[in-house]
Amino acid sequence: MTPKERIYATIKAQPTDRPAVTPIFMAWAANFIGRPYRDYYLDGDVLVEAQLAVTKAFNVDQISAISDPWREASAYGMAFDYPPDGVGKPKALLLQSKDDASKVRPLDLKAAPRTAQRIESVAKMAHAVGDSHSVLGWVEGPLAEYADLRGVETAMYDLIDDPDFFADVAERIVANEIAFALAQVEAGADMIGMGDAACSLVGPDVYGRHILPLEKEIIDAIHNAGAAVKLHICGNINPIIALMARTGTDIIDADWMVPLDTARAAVGPDVTLCGNFDPTAVLLQGSPQTVADAARDCIAKAGPPFILMPGCEVPPATPQTNIRAFCPCEGCLIPTELNL
Repeated sequence: MTPKERIYATIKAQPTDRPAVTPIFMAWAANFIGRPYRDYYLDGDVLVEAQLAVTKAFNVDQISAISDPWREASAYGMAFDYPPDGVGKPKALLLQSKDDASKVRPLDLKAAPRTAQRIESVAKMAHAVGDSHSVLGWVEGPLAEYADLRGVETAMYDLIDDPDFFADVAERIVANEIAFALAQVEAGADMIGMGDAACSLVGPDVYGRHILPLEKEIIDAIHNAGAAVKLHICGNINPIIALMARTGTDIIDADWMVPLDTARAAVGPDVTLCGNFDPTAVLLQGSPQTVADAARDCIAKAGPPFILMPGCEVPPATPQTNIRAFCPCEGCLIPTELNL
C-alpha cells in the first residue's frame, strides 16, 4: 500500500496496513536540513527540499506546503519583518479602519510572489512524490485571514458589533481562498489544508452563524475540483467540533486538549480525525516511550477513521528519537499499531 493509498483508504473507512501518519513539519524541517525557519517559508526550494527530506527520513504519508500564515496577507499588500527563526511580524495591518475594506480585492495569485511560490512548491513536490504520496496544499480559513488583515482582537469585536462588515469583507476573502486552493489543486495537490485557528476563540453560536457557511463554501469548491480537505483549527475546539463536521471536510485536525473519544462522539463515524498528543509536554519534553504510549492512546480512543500526528506543529527542538518513536520508520516503538 502506498502512502497516498493509505491516506485515502483511511478517509473511505477501508482497511489499511497501518494508520496513516502525517506530522506537521515546518521549523523542524528547516532545521533538519540546516536552514533557518525564515529560509523555509521565504524560499520555495528550501521548503521543498526540507519537506522531501523529512518525508523520506520518517516514512510519513503526506508531504505538505504548510509554512506560515502570511502568504495571502502579503498578496494583499501587507509588509512584514521576518526574523531568522520565527514567524513574520506585520509592520501594519491592512484593515486599520472600515474605510480600508476596498483593499480586500481579487488577488493575482501567480503574480504575488509568496502565493506564486506556494503554487510552485506544490508543483515541485507533486512532480517528485505525487504518485506515491498525498500532496497537501494550504490556505488560510476565512476568519483566520480576516484576523490576519484586521488584527485578532478587532476581528473578534467585529463579529459581535458589526457582523455585516465582517460578512462583506469575508465574502471577498473566500473568493480569493477558493482561487488559491484551486490553483494548488491544478498544480498537483490532492488535498488542501485550511487553517482557521482564530475559530477556537469563538463560541458555537458565532461559529455556526458566521464562519461555518464560509468554510463550507471553500470546502465545497475544493471537492468540486476533485481534491480532499482537512480543516485545521488549533486550540480548544471542544465547543465547536461537532459543527466543524458539518462543513463537509474530510479530515478534522484535533489539538492535544481535545479528548479523541469525545471528538469521535461529536463528529460521528464518517469524519476522519487527525491528532493529537501534546506537541510540547509529550513530544518535545517526553521520552520516546512516553511518545509511543501517547500515540497508542490516541489510536485507541479515536477509533477509525483516524490519522496519527501530534496535536499541532512539531516543535523545533524536538529530539529525532521522539519523532521516530511514533513515525513508521526505524526506531518506531509502537509495532503492533504501525508496523503490522
